[in-house]
Amino acid sequence: MKKITVSLVITFFAVISLVVFFGSSVSAQAQTESCVSAKCHITMGKDKFVHGPIAVGDCIACHVPTSKHKFTPITNVGALCYKCHDRVDTKKGQHKPVKEGNCTKCHDAHQSPFKFQLRADGKNLCIMCHDKKIIEGKFVHGPVAVGGCSMCHNSHQADFPKLLNATGNDACFQCHTDKAEAFKGKKFVHQPVKEKCASCHSPHAGDFKYMLKKDGLEDLCFDCHKDKKDWLAKIKVKHGGLETEKKCMACHEPHASDYVKNLVRQPIESCNMCHDKPLDTQDGKIIDMKETLAKNKSYHGPIKQGDCSGCHNTHGSDYYRILRKYFPPVFYAPYNLKNYELCFNCHEKTIVQDAKTTTLTGFRNGDENLHFVHVNKEVKGRTCRACHDAHATNNPKHIRDAVPFGAWGLPVGFTKTQNGGACLPGCHQKFDYDRIKAVKNR
Repeated sequence: MKKITVSLVITFFAVISLVVFFGSSVSAQAQTESCVSAKCHITMGKDKFVHGPIAVGDCIACHVPTSKHKFTPITNVGALCYKCHDRVDTKKGQHKPVKEGNCTKCHDAHQSPFKFQLRADGKNLCIMCHDKKIIEGKFVHGPVAVGGCSMCHNSHQADFPKLLNATGNDACFQCHTDKAEAFKGKKFVHQPVKEKCASCHSPHAGDFKYMLKKDGLEDLCFDCHKDKKDWLAKIKVKHGGLETEKKCMACHEPHASDYVKNLVRQPIESCNMCHDKPLDTQDGKIIDMKETLAKNKSYHGPIKQGDCSGCHNTHGSDYYRILRKYFPPVFYAPYNLKNYELCFNCHEKTIVQDAKTTTLTGFRNGDENLHFVHVNKEVKGRTCRACHDAHATNNPKHIRDAVPFGAWGLPVGFTKTQNGGACLPGCHQKFDYDRIKAVKNR
């Protein structure tokens, strides 16, 4: 009797379990069939990417029924999503739809042909809200071109401005590792490179190579270097380098360099990239400076320091040979202090003003200042270039072997002695001079 009773109890509970199981299955199936019936949501769950609850027919996981075919309105989408999904609004910056709890702005709550049930693919999703113009241009940033906005931006939240995945230039260096490596240890780094690559480059697209915001050979430079733009607009003669195809880039590195002013090489070497051959200019032919410096060993001070800009304005000027100040390009000139403004930037001007001296110059006969004798004349004063070469010679004090005198290479004929020297130029007889014991010349 006891065995029969136990068997009946077991059978009873088994039947009850089966009823509950099949009853719930039938209920879920009925719910699913009801939502996707031939009269209603027949396409639901048929797309490539389907929301989990839809995939298992559990519509009431999100929609709360109040009566047959009536449901409580969903007024707080974000709160509903966070019942299952991890929060994505915990960092400093949030995407506007996230901040507003409007997840369905980007995601379809049911299904989509796109991964993560997005409403569109790649950049097409972003331009549903963002201005399409930012991705239009002749040159498009790689990630943008393939619809990979999330390569740089987090689509939900970030601790960095613009929802970037890293701060400032580090966002760029995530891909441009070659640039990050190249900039390391450089002595001179262009200010925009230090601060923000996007100062010069558009991060999305642009009409100029490398997505530069303007023509990067000159116009872009002038956005910051307004003083140079103004200077070049008013001067008479531009440096020839600015007239080449490379313009500013002929001499300067736009990112970083080991040389002052972000030059591509040491200053004098930068100059000799072009001045390694004779050049024709509006002021006549310029000699092969590289060859001249190689053949002559007595260098003028700025040349010795490797800095041509000591005398020349490297962008341009109003003066002959783009000199920083006026210098007469002739053999003879009436004495005027303004004629020697360039030289007197460094040299003492009294060298041509004092008739007698024992300290100003070694070019004297006793105490007679021979610079004064040659230069300080009302009519035919000799200019500095009549005797000296401003770059280099093989003679002491940069004395020339010969000086251009019209079509003639007028010889200088200089010889040096312990206490003075002698000149036998093409313009007068031989004259000697001695600093200790004055020579009486004829």
